[in-house]
This record gives sequence, structure tokens and C-alpha cells, in this order.
Amino acid sequence: MYGSRDRIFSGNPNGVLVAETIGLPPGRALDVGCGEGADALWLARRGWQVTAVDISGIALRRAAAAATGTEGRVAWVRANLTSTPPPTGAFDLVSVHYFPLMRRPGHAALRGLLDAVAPGGTLLFATHALSDLAPRQEEGFDPADYYQPDDIAQLLGPAWNVLINESRPRAAQPPAGTHHTHDTVLRAVRLP
Repeated sequence: MYGSRDRIFSGNPNGVLVAETIGLPPGRALDVGCGEGADALWLARRGWQVTAVDISGIALRRAAAAATGTEGRVAWVRANLTSTPPPTGAFDLVSVHYFPLMRRPGHAALRGLLDAVAPGGTLLFATHALSDLAPRQEEGFDPADYYQPDDIAQLLGPAWNVLINESRPRAAQPPAGTHHTHDTVLRAVRLP
């Protein structure tokens, strides 16, 4: 995807990230599927120590090139978090925005992300609302194959406090060629 154009995204942080984290004290953050790095850079410029992970080397190179003013606050990591989980309890914020996390028996990849949230830390998961997505049979894509915030909320259990689990209108224009008008958002805190 990233090799097809010089830039895929706007370079602005996701509106959900800004709205939901603006009042959080900076700490250690994991940006899952960081792409070209706008979310990671926004967090780092606000004092967060960020581990920004993506499977695309092209995306990571673009992100690192845009990282002015963040010296030492972002680690750009090429990894597949669906097969290699992040460190357990290492992050005060695990931010998952529009990351295509496919449902799997046992929920291993999802549990790896949940386990990465430190006690007292925040999980922020945002994706396109199912109402905006249609199956594309020819591409083998069915949106029902991927986790939605409500699926995750039901798996959290008593060690978590769900603060937000809702669908809301997008704050920004959807990416070119898409018709996404709503996001679904989960914000939960792991109890200390």
C-alpha cells in the first residue's frame, strides 16, 4: 500500500486519539499500526515516550523522516504484532486506530495487545463503524471478520473499566475514495 504513492495519509493525528488522550498525563505509549507516524509524533510532541510499530518498512521510513522535534521519544519498530506480542504491562497507553485485527480463536493477538496495557493504563481502540463497511467478496474482505470495539469490551472482564464504547460521527474528512462517516471507539482503563 505505501509503495503505491508518496503519501497515503494527511499527516494529522487521528481525531479520536486527540479527543481521548488530551487530558492523560504523558507516559509510555504503544502506537499499533503506526503507518506514516502522525499519531506517534503527536504523542511524542506532548511528552509521551512512544513505541511506534508497523509491518511496513516504507511507512516507518516516512514516519522517521517526519520526526523533527521528537528526538529520543519515538522508537520506530518493524514488527507484526499479530504474531509477536508487545511486552506485557509495558505501556500506559495502547493506541489501536484502524488496525485490521482479524478475529482468531483464542484471541491471541488481541490478548497480547490487552496484556501490554500497564495497571492504570488506557486502551484506546478505534475503527470504522460496521455501517460504513461493505463486504468485498472479490477481495475476500468481510468486515465481520475483524474486531470491533464492542467485541473487545465483552472480552475485557473485571480487571477493566470501560469508559467509552460507542459509535460517533468522524471529526475529520474520510480518506479519499472512502465513505466512512462514523467511527466506533473503545476507551478502557486497566484497574491498578
